[in-house]
Amino acid sequence: MNARTEQELLKQTVHHLSNAHLDALEEETIFILREVAATFERPTLLFSGGKDSLVMLKCAEKAFGGKDGPSGSGRLPYPLLMIDTGHNFPEVTDFRDQRAKELGAELIVRSVEDSMQRGTVRLAHPGESRNVHQSVTLLEAIEEFRFDALIGGARRDEEKARAKERIFSHRDSFGQWQPKAQRPELWTLFNTRLAPGEHFRVFPISNWTELDVWQYIEREAIALPSIYYTHKREVVDRRGMLAPVTELTPPREGEQVIVRDVRFRTVGDITCTCPVASTAATAADIVIETLAAEVSERGATRMDDQTSDASMEKRKKDGYF
Repeated sequence: MNARTEQELLKQTVHHLSNAHLDALEEETIFILREVAATFERPTLLFSGGKDSLVMLKCAEKAFGGKDGPSGSGRLPYPLLMIDTGHNFPEVTDFRDQRAKELGAELIVRSVEDSMQRGTVRLAHPGESRNVHQSVTLLEAIEEFRFDALIGGARRDEEKARAKERIFSHRDSFGQWQPKAQRPELWTLFNTRLAPGEHFRVFPISNWTELDVWQYIEREAIALPSIYYTHKREVVDRRGMLAPVTELTPPREGEQVIVRDVRFRTVGDITCTCPVASTAATAADIVIETLAAEVSERGATRMDDQTSDASMEKRKKDGYF
């Protein structure tokens, strides 16, 4: 089967693709968001400006305010929190600020650079990725604001370590995750007991897939940062990935810079996030591409997940998102 024939078959599939299941996913997410608001004293919603956090934000609007919410107040009952490496894509951080302002939401930003100034984060060398060090800054923010629940946009289909995590994921007084000591979640009954100094990470869209997210973005007409859609960018082929060429990530000796039509499947620190070749200009186009994808979004785009099969699990044990 040639590429054109496959593309036509995918388009026909999308035409008949049902999104009725999105109602159930949305209902579950809204239930969890409300459960957090009702159960915890000082929750916060992790908000990067990326697609998953924007989907959660849309569900939060429906849960608590706006035209679809029960209160009509339009205000979220918890602040938004962003842990900024200082090396994020400006298109994303600008969009983050814009959405928070539109909603009138409190946005708390804490930076890895601040942790570096305090001496709690020390880089092995100036070019080291700051992504892994977000754990330190996050734990410092938890202590500063005494957060007892952090709502994140992780999904089980992203990566093996995330696939084994509970929706209400307990963290001990050191902010660490113990995969062998997780609490059961039978019949959507969540054990939310906390000892002093402990907290929960809560993942309302755990049961969504990348395809679900893009179908929901299309259905709800959710605005996203421009880099999620096709654009021309200078890249180099590095270990089978298209590494972006920026001031932070210049080409290495012997690498050839090329201009490609690309988009980002996931966004994060510039030093470890790669785009994929794509001409998809709309959410509907991306639904088609996602149907044909054979590699998960993190597997296809995140160099920090390529170090070992257990790299994500180790970071999560240390306090990562």
